Amino acid sequence: MTNTEVIIQQLIIGLSNGMIIALIALGYTMVYGIIELINFAHGDLFMLGTFLALTILGVLGIDQLPEPAMISWSVLPLFIAVPLFCAGLNWSVDRLAYRPLRSAPRLAPLVSAIGVSFVFVNIGLFWGGVPMDVFSGGVAAAAPKDFPALVSTDNLLGEDSNIFVTWNEVLVFGMTLPMMIALSLLVKFTRLGKAMRAVAQNQMAARLMGVDVDRVIGATFLIGGALAGIASVVYASYNQTIYFQMGFRVGMDAFTAAVLGGIGSLPGAVLGGILIGVVRAASDQYIATEWTNVVVFTILIVVLTFRPSGLLGAHVREKV
Repeated sequence: MTNTEVIIQQLIIGLSNGMIIALIALGYTMVYGIIELINFAHGDLFMLGTFLALTILGVLGIDQLPEPAMISWSVLPLFIAVPLFCAGLNWSVDRLAYRPLRSAPRLAPLVSAIGVSFVFVNIGLFWGGVPMDVFSGGVAAAAPKDFPALVSTDNLLGEDSNIFVTWNEVLVFGMTLPMMIALSLLVKFTRLGKAMRAVAQNQMAARLMGVDVDRVIGATFLIGGALAGIASVVYASYNQTIYFQMGFRVGMDAFTAAVLGGIGSLPGAVLGGILIGVVRAASDQYIATEWTNVVVFTILIVVLTFRPSGLLGAHVREKV
C-alpha cells in the first residue's frame, strides 16, 4: 500500500470507531447535561449489551454469516432486543440508584454510579461463564469472546483495491448517523426535547412551569440506554471481540469524547467521538498501540488546559 492508501484506510477505521464512540458519548453527555451526573456505569451498560447480543445469537444457533449473504438477518432482532434491554436497565438504575439521591450532595450519586459500574462488571464476568457454545462452554469466564461475523467482509471497492470498505463500515454509518440526526431533531423540535432543555437549564423553574422533571430524567436515561444498546451491536459486529472489562476501556473513550467536545453538548459529543476514533487509528498506525491511550489523554489535557469547556461547550458553572 502507498502512504496515501494507508492514510485513507486508517481514516476509514478511525471514523468508523469514532462514530461508535460518539454514540456512547451521547449517553454520557445527555445525562450530565440534565442532572450533572457522570454516569460511570454507562460503559459497562454497553458491555452488557454486547453480551446479550452474543447470547441471543447463541440461542438462535447462529455462529457465522451464511454465504453469500451481505448481512445476516439475525442483526435485525439484535437491534430491537439489545436497545430495549439497555434502555430498560438504564432506566431501572436511575429509578433505584440515582433518583433517591437527587437532593443529596453531588458526591453521593457519583459514588453510586461507580458502585453500579462494579455491579455491572461482575454481572459481565458471571455472564461470560454461561455454559453456551458462543461463550466457549463457559470454561473461561474472563476470556475475550469471539463475536460471529454477521456482515460480509468483501471489499466493496473491488478485489484489486488496496483500500478496504466493507458492509461493516456501511452498517456503522448506516446505524449511527440516523441515530444522531434523530436525537438532534428530538431535542430541538419535540415537546420532550424542549422539556429536557428546560430541565437542563433550571430544574426548579421547569418544575414550576409544569414540567414533570422525574419523567424527563427517566426518558433521558431510556434514550441514552437505547443508544448504548445500538452501539453495542454495531461495535460487536465491527470489532468481533467482546470481554467483560471492555466497558471501562470503551467507556473512558466515550467519556473523554464527551469532555473533549464539551460535556453537555450533543454536537460536541459527536465531534469528540470522531476525533478520538481518528487519533486512535493514527496512533496505532504511526506510533504504537501501547502509546495510544497516552496520546489521546495528552490531547485531552492540552485542549482542556486552553479551553476548559471543551471544543464546542459553553462556559458553564462548576459541575461534578
